[in-house]
Amino acid sequence: MSITQLAYILAVEKYRNFVEAAETCHVSQPALSMQIKKLEEHLNIQIFDRSQSPVTVTAIGQKVLAKAKQTLTSFNQIYDLVLEESNGLAGEVKLGVIPTVAPYLLPLFLKKLNADFPDVSLIVEELTTQKIIEGLHNGELDLGILATPLHIKNLKEHHLYFEELKVYVSAENKLFEKKYILSEDIDLNYLWLLEEGHCLRTQIANFCELKQKQNIVSQLNFKTGSLETIIKLVDKYRGITLIPDLVTLDMTDAQKSKVRRFDGPKPQREISLVCEASYPRKTIVEALKGAILACLPTDYLSETKQKVLEIY
Repeated sequence: MSITQLAYILAVEKYRNFVEAAETCHVSQPALSMQIKKLEEHLNIQIFDRSQSPVTVTAIGQKVLAKAKQTLTSFNQIYDLVLEESNGLAGEVKLGVIPTVAPYLLPLFLKKLNADFPDVSLIVEELTTQKIIEGLHNGELDLGILATPLHIKNLKEHHLYFEELKVYVSAENKLFEKKYILSEDIDLNYLWLLEEGHCLRTQIANFCELKQKQNIVSQLNFKTGSLETIIKLVDKYRGITLIPDLVTLDMTDAQKSKVRRFDGPKPQREISLVCEASYPRKTIVEALKGAILACLPTDYLSETKQKVLEIY
Protein backbone atom coordinates (compact mmCIF):
# COMPACT_ATOMS: atom_id res chain seq x y z
CA MET A 1 0.00 0.00 0.00
CA SER A 2 1.38 3.44 -0.95
CA ILE A 3 0.51 7.10 -0.53
CA THR A 4 0.21 7.33 -4.31
CA GLN A 5 -2.41 4.59 -4.37
CA LEU A 6 -4.40 6.39 -1.68
CA ALA A 7 -4.25 9.61 -3.70
CA TYR A 8 -5.52 7.73 -6.76
CA ILE A 9 -8.56 6.25 -5.03
CA LEU A 10 -9.48 9.63 -3.59
CA ALA A 11 -9.28 11.16 -7.05
CA VAL A 12 -11.62 8.49 -8.42
CA GLU A 13 -14.01 9.08 -5.54
CA LYS A 14 -14.06 12.80 -6.32
CA TYR A 15 -14.62 12.53 -10.06
CA ARG A 16 -16.34 9.11 -10.20
CA ASN A 17 -14.45 8.63 -13.44
CA PHE A 18 -11.08 6.93 -13.96
CA VAL A 19 -10.12 9.08 -16.97
CA GLU A 20 -10.76 12.39 -15.18
CA ALA A 21 -9.01 11.10 -12.04
CA ALA A 22 -5.95 10.12 -14.08
CA GLU A 23 -5.79 13.53 -15.73
CA THR A 24 -5.92 15.22 -12.33
CA CYS A 25 -3.16 12.97 -11.02
CA HIS A 26 -1.07 13.53 -14.19
CA VAL A 27 -0.80 9.84 -15.06
CA SER A 28 -2.29 7.67 -17.77
CA GLN A 29 -5.62 6.04 -17.11
CA PRO A 30 -4.18 2.49 -17.41
CA ALA A 31 -1.45 3.33 -14.89
CA LEU A 32 -3.97 4.72 -12.39
CA SER A 33 -6.31 1.76 -12.87
CA MET A 34 -3.47 -0.72 -12.40
CA GLN A 35 -2.38 0.85 -9.11
CA ILE A 36 -5.93 0.89 -7.77
CA LYS A 37 -6.37 -2.75 -8.81
CA LYS A 38 -3.15 -3.65 -6.98
CA LEU A 39 -4.42 -1.91 -3.84
CA GLU A 40 -7.75 -3.76 -4.02
CA GLU A 41 -5.94 -7.09 -4.47
CA HIS A 42 -3.60 -6.29 -1.58
CA LEU A 43 -6.57 -5.53 0.71
CA ASN A 44 -8.65 -8.34 -0.82
CA ILE A 45 -11.64 -6.02 -1.28
CA GLN A 46 -13.36 -4.05 -4.04
CA ILE A 47 -13.29 -0.30 -3.44
CA PHE A 48 -15.18 0.74 -6.58
CA ASP A 49 -18.06 -0.81 -8.47
CA ARG A 50 -16.96 -0.34 -12.08
CA SER A 51 -20.14 -1.84 -13.56
CA GLN A 52 -21.98 1.47 -13.13
CA SER A 53 -21.40 4.83 -14.75
CA PRO A 54 -20.39 6.93 -13.00
CA VAL A 55 -18.51 4.46 -10.82
CA THR A 56 -19.83 3.98 -7.30
CA VAL A 57 -18.09 3.24 -4.02
CA THR A 58 -18.72 -0.04 -2.22
CA ALA A 59 -19.65 -0.13 1.46
CA ILE A 60 -16.17 -1.23 2.53
CA GLY A 61 -14.73 1.23 0.04
CA GLN A 62 -16.41 4.09 1.91
CA LYS A 63 -14.57 3.09 5.09
CA VAL A 64 -11.24 2.73 3.29
CA LEU A 65 -11.64 6.13 1.64
CA ALA A 66 -12.40 7.78 4.97
CA LYS A 67 -9.14 6.43 6.41
CA ALA A 68 -7.29 7.36 3.23
CA LYS A 69 -8.35 10.99 3.66
CA GLN A 70 -7.09 11.04 7.23
CA THR A 71 -3.82 9.41 6.21
CA LEU A 72 -3.16 11.81 3.33
CA THR A 73 -3.97 14.83 5.47
CA SER A 74 -1.47 13.69 8.11
CA PHE A 75 1.09 12.86 5.42
CA ASN A 76 0.84 16.30 3.82
CA GLN A 77 1.10 17.99 7.21
CA ILE A 78 4.63 16.61 7.55
CA TYR A 79 5.67 18.98 4.76
CA ASP A 80 3.69 21.80 6.35
CA LEU A 81 5.39 21.18 9.68
CA VAL A 82 8.87 21.33 8.14
CA LEU A 83 7.97 24.45 6.18
CA GLU A 84 6.65 26.12 9.32
CA GLU A 85 9.91 25.42 11.14
CA SER A 86 12.21 26.46 8.28
CA ASN A 87 10.33 29.43 6.80
CA GLY A 88 6.74 29.91 7.87
CA LEU A 89 6.10 32.71 5.39
CA ALA A 90 6.91 30.88 2.18
CA GLY A 91 5.48 28.18 0.00
CA GLU A 92 2.08 27.31 -1.40
CA VAL A 93 -1.15 27.96 0.49
CA LYS A 94 -4.52 26.75 -0.86
CA LEU A 95 -7.42 28.95 0.21
CA GLY A 96 -11.15 28.41 -0.33
CA VAL A 97 -13.51 31.40 -0.11
CA ILE A 98 -17.32 31.39 -0.25
CA PRO A 99 -18.83 33.25 -3.25
CA THR A 100 -20.59 35.90 -1.14
CA VAL A 101 -17.24 36.94 0.33
CA ALA A 102 -14.68 36.38 -2.44
CA PRO A 103 -15.52 39.24 -4.86
CA TYR A 104 -15.71 41.82 -2.09
CA LEU A 105 -12.98 40.82 0.40
CA LEU A 106 -10.20 39.47 -1.87
CA PRO A 107 -9.59 42.78 -3.71
CA LEU A 108 -9.13 44.50 -0.35
CA PHE A 109 -6.20 42.45 0.95
CA LEU A 110 -4.52 40.43 -1.82
CA LYS A 111 -2.24 43.28 -2.93
CA LYS A 112 -1.01 43.83 0.63
CA LEU A 113 -0.49 40.11 1.18
CA ASN A 114 1.58 39.81 -1.99
CA ALA A 115 3.65 42.87 -1.08
CA ASP A 116 4.28 41.86 2.54
CA PHE A 117 4.87 38.14 1.90
CA PRO A 118 6.28 37.74 -1.64
CA ASP A 119 7.42 34.17 -0.98
CA VAL A 120 3.89 32.97 -0.25
CA SER A 121 2.09 31.50 -3.27
CA LEU A 122 -1.63 31.83 -2.57
CA ILE A 123 -3.96 29.63 -4.63
CA VAL A 124 -7.54 30.83 -4.22
CA GLU A 125 -10.70 28.94 -5.18
CA GLU A 126 -14.28 30.17 -4.86
CA LEU A 127 -16.35 27.37 -3.30
CA THR A 128 -19.51 26.79 -1.30
CA THR A 129 -19.28 26.23 2.44
CA GLN A 130 -19.72 22.46 2.11
CA LYS A 131 -16.99 22.20 -0.52
CA ILE A 132 -14.59 24.18 1.67
CA ILE A 133 -15.31 21.96 4.66
CA GLU A 134 -14.67 18.86 2.55
CA GLY A 135 -11.47 20.39 1.17
CA LEU A 136 -10.16 21.15 4.66
CA HIS A 137 -10.92 17.64 5.83
CA ASN A 138 -9.30 15.85 2.88
CA GLY A 139 -6.27 18.13 2.57
CA GLU A 140 -7.21 19.74 -0.74
CA LEU A 141 -7.40 23.10 1.05
CA ASP A 142 -5.21 24.58 3.76
CA LEU A 143 -7.54 27.39 4.81
CA GLY A 144 -11.04 28.66 4.22
CA ILE A 145 -12.81 31.99 4.59
CA LEU A 146 -16.48 31.42 5.32
CA ALA A 147 -19.41 32.24 7.55
CA THR A 148 -19.22 30.82 11.07
CA PRO A 149 -19.80 29.36 13.61
CA LEU A 150 -19.73 25.95 11.94
CA HIS A 151 -19.90 23.82 15.10
CA ILE A 152 -17.69 21.19 13.44
CA LYS A 153 -15.24 19.15 15.46
CA ASN A 154 -11.58 19.36 14.38
CA LEU A 155 -12.02 22.68 12.61
CA LYS A 156 -10.51 25.79 14.23
CA GLU A 157 -12.16 29.14 13.54
CA HIS A 158 -10.15 32.38 13.62
CA HIS A 159 -12.63 35.25 13.86
CA LEU A 160 -12.14 38.03 11.31
CA TYR A 161 -15.19 40.29 11.48
CA PHE A 162 -18.92 40.65 11.92
CA GLU A 163 -20.78 41.89 8.86
CA GLU A 164 -24.22 43.47 8.95
CA LEU A 165 -26.84 42.20 6.51
CA LYS A 166 -28.76 45.01 4.86
CA VAL A 167 -31.82 45.25 2.66
CA TYR A 168 -31.54 46.09 -1.02
CA VAL A 169 -34.91 47.16 -2.38
CA SER A 170 -36.11 48.24 -5.80
CA ALA A 171 -37.17 51.86 -6.15
CA GLU A 172 -40.53 50.50 -7.37
CA ASN A 173 -41.08 48.39 -4.25
CA LYS A 174 -43.32 49.88 -1.56
CA LEU A 175 -40.58 49.34 1.07
CA PHE A 176 -38.34 51.80 -0.78
CA GLU A 177 -40.08 54.65 1.03
CA LYS A 178 -39.21 53.25 4.46
CA LYS A 179 -36.03 54.30 6.26
CA TYR A 180 -35.84 51.14 8.36
CA ILE A 181 -37.22 47.67 7.60
CA LEU A 182 -38.77 45.01 9.82
CA SER A 183 -38.35 41.36 8.85
CA GLU A 184 -42.14 40.98 8.78
CA ASP A 185 -42.32 43.83 6.22
CA ILE A 186 -40.73 41.62 3.56
CA ASP A 187 -43.18 40.25 1.02
CA LEU A 188 -42.00 36.80 -0.10
CA ASN A 189 -43.55 37.40 -3.50
CA TYR A 190 -40.77 39.91 -4.17
CA LEU A 191 -37.89 38.28 -2.30
CA TRP A 192 -34.93 37.03 -4.34
CA LEU A 193 -32.32 34.65 -2.90
CA LEU A 194 -29.26 32.73 -3.99
CA GLU A 195 -29.68 29.09 -4.99
CA GLU A 196 -29.56 26.23 -2.47
CA GLY A 197 -26.11 25.43 -1.13
CA HIS A 198 -25.13 29.01 -0.30
CA CYS A 199 -24.94 29.71 3.41
CA LEU A 200 -26.20 33.27 2.94
CA ARG A 201 -29.48 31.87 1.59
CA THR A 202 -29.86 29.74 4.72
CA GLN A 203 -29.06 32.68 6.99
CA ILE A 204 -31.67 34.85 5.29
CA ALA A 205 -34.22 32.02 5.41
CA ASN A 206 -33.60 31.62 9.15
CA PHE A 207 -33.87 35.36 9.77
CA CYS A 208 -37.08 35.74 7.76
CA GLU A 209 -38.43 32.45 9.20
CA LEU A 210 -39.14 31.17 5.71
CA LYS A 211 -39.34 27.57 6.91
CA GLN A 212 -42.39 28.51 8.98
CA LYS A 213 -44.08 30.36 6.12
CA GLN A 214 -45.90 28.53 3.37
CA ASN A 215 -46.02 31.34 0.83
CA ILE A 216 -42.83 30.24 -0.94
CA VAL A 217 -42.94 31.58 -4.49
CA SER A 218 -41.06 31.00 -7.73
CA GLN A 219 -38.40 33.62 -7.07
CA LEU A 220 -37.09 31.53 -4.18
CA ASN A 221 -36.27 28.73 -6.63
CA PHE A 222 -34.32 30.90 -9.06
CA LYS A 223 -30.89 29.30 -9.42
CA THR A 224 -27.93 31.65 -9.31
CA GLY A 225 -24.83 31.91 -7.15
CA SER A 226 -24.22 35.57 -7.99
CA LEU A 227 -25.27 38.42 -5.76
CA GLU A 228 -24.73 40.80 -8.68
CA THR A 229 -27.36 38.88 -10.66
CA ILE A 230 -29.76 39.00 -7.73
CA ILE A 231 -29.31 42.78 -7.40
CA LYS A 232 -30.12 43.28 -11.09
CA LEU A 233 -33.23 41.11 -10.80
CA VAL A 234 -34.37 43.09 -7.77
CA ASP A 235 -34.10 46.29 -9.80
CA LYS A 236 -36.01 44.85 -12.76
CA TYR A 237 -38.85 43.14 -10.89
CA ARG A 238 -39.68 45.48 -7.98
CA GLY A 239 -37.84 43.00 -5.79
CA ILE A 240 -36.04 42.90 -2.48
CA THR A 241 -33.09 40.95 -1.12
CA LEU A 242 -30.58 40.93 1.72
CA ILE A 243 -26.92 41.70 1.07
CA PRO A 244 -23.75 41.65 3.20
CA ASP A 245 -22.41 45.11 3.99
CA LEU A 246 -19.15 44.66 2.03
CA VAL A 247 -21.20 44.47 -1.17
CA THR A 248 -22.18 48.11 -0.70
CA LEU A 249 -18.59 49.37 -0.87
CA ASP A 250 -18.46 49.04 -4.65
CA MET A 251 -22.02 50.15 -5.33
CA THR A 252 -22.92 53.22 -7.36
CA ASP A 253 -24.63 56.11 -5.61
CA ALA A 254 -27.88 55.07 -7.30
CA GLN A 255 -27.58 51.56 -5.89
CA LYS A 256 -26.62 52.81 -2.43
CA SER A 257 -29.84 54.86 -2.37
CA LYS A 258 -31.73 51.54 -2.41
CA VAL A 259 -29.96 50.11 0.65
CA ARG A 260 -31.86 50.04 3.95
CA ARG A 261 -31.06 48.81 7.44
CA PHE A 262 -33.25 46.70 9.68
CA ASP A 263 -34.99 48.25 12.63
CA GLY A 264 -33.87 47.03 16.07
CA PRO A 265 -30.96 44.56 16.49
CA LYS A 266 -29.14 44.35 13.18
CA PRO A 267 -28.74 40.86 11.67
CA GLN A 268 -25.09 39.96 11.22
CA ARG A 269 -23.00 37.14 9.90
CA GLU A 270 -19.59 36.22 11.30
CA ILE A 271 -16.74 35.69 8.84
CA SER A 272 -13.76 33.61 9.96
CA LEU A 273 -10.55 32.10 8.70
CA VAL A 274 -10.91 28.35 9.21
CA CYS A 275 -8.44 25.46 9.19
CA GLU A 276 -8.03 21.96 10.55
CA ALA A 277 -7.25 22.10 14.28
CA SER A 278 -4.05 20.16 13.57
CA TYR A 279 -2.91 22.46 10.74
CA PRO A 280 0.72 23.22 11.66
CA ARG A 281 1.33 26.45 9.72
CA LYS A 282 0.36 28.88 12.47
CA THR A 283 2.60 31.64 11.06
CA ILE A 284 0.78 31.78 7.73
CA VAL A 285 -2.59 31.76 9.49
CA GLU A 286 -1.62 34.81 11.53
CA ALA A 287 -0.08 36.53 8.50
CA LEU A 288 -3.22 36.07 6.41
CA LYS A 289 -5.46 37.15 9.25
CA GLY A 290 -3.31 40.23 9.85
CA ALA A 291 -3.36 41.23 6.17
CA ILE A 292 -7.15 40.95 6.05
CA LEU A 293 -7.75 42.93 9.24
CA ALA A 294 -5.35 45.66 8.12
CA CYS A 295 -7.41 46.25 4.97
CA LEU A 296 -10.93 46.15 6.38
CA PRO A 297 -12.94 49.36 6.93
CA THR A 298 -12.27 50.55 10.47
CA ASP A 299 -15.86 49.97 11.64
CA TYR A 300 -15.44 46.25 10.87
CA LEU A 301 -12.79 45.96 13.58
CA SER A 302 -15.36 46.45 16.33
CA GLU A 303 -16.21 43.29 18.22
CA THR A 304 -19.83 44.41 18.67
CA LYS A 305 -22.03 41.36 18.29
CA GLN A 306 -25.74 41.85 17.69
CA LYS A 307 -27.80 39.11 16.02
CA VAL A 308 -25.42 36.59 14.42
CA LEU A 309 -27.36 34.36 12.04
CA GLU A 310 -26.90 30.61 12.00
CA ILE A 311 -25.78 29.12 8.69
CA TYR A 312 -27.46 25.73 9.14
